[in-house]
Amino acid sequence: MTNDKEITALYERIKKARHCVALTGAGVSTLSGIRDFRGKNGLYNDMDAEKIFDIDYFVKDPSFYYRHAKDFIYNVDEKQASIVHTVLGDLEKNGLLKAVITQNIDLLHQKGGSRNVIEVHGSPALHYCLRCAGIRMNFDEAAAIVKSGELPRCPKCDAVLKPAITFFGESLPADALREAVDQSQQADLMLVLGTSLTVYPAASMPDYTIRNGGKIVIVNNMATDRDRMAVQHFDDLGDVFTALKTLL
Repeated sequence: MTNDKEITALYERIKKARHCVALTGAGVSTLSGIRDFRGKNGLYNDMDAEKIFDIDYFVKDPSFYYRHAKDFIYNVDEKQASIVHTVLGDLEKNGLLKAVITQNIDLLHQKGGSRNVIEVHGSPALHYCLRCAGIRMNFDEAAAIVKSGELPRCPKCDAVLKPAITFFGESLPADALREAVDQSQQADLMLVLGTSLTVYPAASMPDYTIRNGGKIVIVNNMATDRDRMAVQHFDDLGDVFTALKTLL
C-alpha cells in the first residue's frame, strides 16, 4: 500500500508548483482495460505490434491495422476513463495542472476531463486520405465503420483512410512536439506516469524539466533510467491516484 505521508507530500508538491505538467504512457490506460505495449502482458508479447503501426505495411495492407487496432482503439467508447485520467482532469480543472503530454492514442484523457492534451504520437480523432487532399473523417464515424467490419474509405478514390496516428516511418506532429517541449521547459514539476521512458523523443521530456531546474515524480510499475533523478517514486498508479482523489 502507498504511504499516506508520501501521498500528502506529493499533493503538496503539486499545489505549490508554479507550472505542473504530466507526461503519460500506456500504463495509465491499463486500468481502463487497454493493454500496454512493453509491460508483462503487453501487446509486443503476442502480436507484431510494430507491424500494426508501420506506414509501409499500412500502405500495403491497411486492413491489418484496422483488424488488430479494432479492440484497443476503435472500441474505446466501451472503455471507461481510469482514476488516473479523471484525477488529472480534476487537477487541471482546479488550476493545478497545466497540460498532459501523452504518448497514448486512446483519447481517454479527453474522456477523463483533460482539456489541454498534447498528443505527441498523433491521434485517431482524425482520419484522412493519403492520396486526396482535404478528405477528413472524424473518430466517431470511422469507429462505427470499423466496428461494423468495414474499412473507412475515401469518397473520391476509394482508398482506405489512415488515422492521424504517427506510424513508424512517419514524422511526429511538429506542432505537438514543439508544444510538449515548451511545456516541459516551463515545468517546475513533471508527473511521469505509466511510461518506461524508452520511446524518444517523448522520453526526453523529463530531461527538459530537469535541465531548467524542475523536479520530476515518477509513478510506474517498472524501473526507468530516470528513477534516480526523481524526487519521489511510486510503483502503483491506481493506489497513488485513488489516494490523491481523496485530497482534491
